[in-house]
Amino acid sequence: MFAKKNVGVIMKKFITKNTEQTIELGKKIGSKLLAGDVILLVGDLSAGKTTITKGIGQALGVTKVINSPTFTIVKVYKGQIPLYHLDLYRLDGVNEDFDLEEYFEGDGVAVVEWPTQASELLPKEYIKIELLRLDENEREISLTTVGKKYEGRFDDIC
Repeated sequence: MFAKKNVGVIMKKFITKNTEQTIELGKKIGSKLLAGDVILLVGDLSAGKTTITKGIGQALGVTKVINSPTFTIVKVYKGQIPLYHLDLYRLDGVNEDFDLEEYFEGDGVAVVEWPTQASELLPKEYIKIELLRLDENEREISLTTVGKKYEGRFDDIC
């Protein structure tokens, strides 16, 4: 793990060797989250976006099985803090009928897979998690925070 700081931006990198370690990293991240936080997940298919979301959900107290919302766009999970799991992969442009803002400004944590599909609607402050598949099990995971509300929050994650 290493960290790099710029004004308002903090980046940390991790290597996970298997699914369990990716879920554990998700739990560590999830334990630092507050209502209204937004996480953008970036990575190719099978990079581990839903896997890390499982750990985040566990930290938030979600007891249901978390799986990809690819065909429904959003799944809402109840926990101590609600988890809004959005998958924008199939979204073909944004129109006024799709109110993403309600998930970004709500009482839960929004985890967004494929966020570039609606980049114009994303908040100015967010956590970006990039997942790179190194091999069948191993992942390189970068956590970048953008905005003052996240400064210092993830400093002790290693």
